[in-house]
Amino acid sequence: MSIDPSSIPNFGGQPDPDPAGNGSSVVIPDQNLVKQLLDQMELKHLVDEEGDLVAPWEEFRTYFMFRGEGEQQVFAVRTFYDRPFSVDDKPQLHEVIDDWNRRTLWPKVYTHTHDDGSVRLIGEAQLLIGLGVGLEHFVSSTVSWVRACIEFDKWVVDTLGLAKDADDVNGGGEGDGGADGSSEGEGPTEG
Repeated sequence: MSIDPSSIPNFGGQPDPDPAGNGSSVVIPDQNLVKQLLDQMELKHLVDEEGDLVAPWEEFRTYFMFRGEGEQQVFAVRTFYDRPFSVDDKPQLHEVIDDWNRRTLWPKVYTHTHDDGSVRLIGEAQLLIGLGVGLEHFVSSTVSWVRACIEFDKWVVDTLGLAKDADDVNGGGEGDGGADGSSEGEGPTEG
């Protein structure tokens, strides 16, 4: 998936003009603005039972969340990668995601160990929005974060050899076992 931020239409009429008068708009983003952006990006999305906006893909889900109030309000884009790993995989995962985190700005990725012992990867980027943010900056940041979440999934599949493992499950070549997933499909799944 390649999304060019310049191809996203202007959401004219919504934000207040920049008080500096330089032609840019300052907004305090909300869920409706993010929905409009996702619609423009042609990404399927829904609101979950907790009221958060989510775009589901085949191997991960990306949430668009607003937390805090007033000047401390934060917009977070958090991706939960569904591919399970074991606790024994954690040292290798830490090495791989440390490499990603050193080389990229976002998403910052970390592990989460569930009560059942499975380990999942989570990626996150955040923006302080409580005092307002330039509309163009918000749009380009959100688009970049979504693209980076998709790229991380492809990168981790390639780096850990998971595509080869998925081919083995589908009758491909020999593999060494491991995680059970692939990054088939680039767009969100129906939700």
